[in-house]
Amino acid sequence: MSQHEFNTALMGLEPNLERFAYSLTANRDDAKDLLQETYLKALTYKDKFEDNTNIKAWTFTIMKNTFINNYRKSVKQNTTFDSSDNQFMINSRSEGYGPDSMYSHDEISRHVDALDDEFRLPFQMHTSGYKYKEIADKLNLKIGTVKSRIFFSRQKLMSALKDYE
Repeated sequence: MSQHEFNTALMGLEPNLERFAYSLTANRDDAKDLLQETYLKALTYKDKFEDNTNIKAWTFTIMKNTFINNYRKSVKQNTTFDSSDNQFMINSRSEGYGPDSMYSHDEISRHVDALDDEFRLPFQMHTSGYKYKEIADKLNLKIGTVKSRIFFSRQKLMSALKDYE
C-alpha cells in the first residue's frame, strides 16, 4: 500500500475514530487529543501495518491501547508514595473522605434509622445488596412499591442531608 493510499484510508476512518474516542473519554477535547495521538502513532508506525489486512481494526486497536496506556499513566500520577519505612501508597482520589467530612457515618445512620419502617426496611435491604425482587418477596410487597419506597427514602435522606456532598 502506498503512502497516499494509506493516508486516504486513515482519513476515511476519522468519523468512526472520533465517535470511538468520544465513547472512551466522554469528553470532546480529550477525544480530539486521543484521535490526534492515534493518527500520530498510525503514521509513525505505518511500516508495522501489513498490506491486505484490516486498517480499521489496526487503527482502532491503536486507539484503544493508547487510551488504556494514558489511563494507567494518569492513575500512577495520582498516586503518591510515602517515604517512610513501610512505603505504602496514598491514593489522591480519596481526598474528602476522612474524619473531617461534614457528616460522620453515625449521623447518616441516625437519619436512616429515623425513617418510617415502611421506607427504612426496603432502603436498608437495598443498600445491603438485596435485589428489588428479593426485597419484594421478603416484605410481601409488589416490586413497584419497593422501588418507589427506596426512591422516596433517597429523596428524604437527600433533603435531610442536603449539606452532605
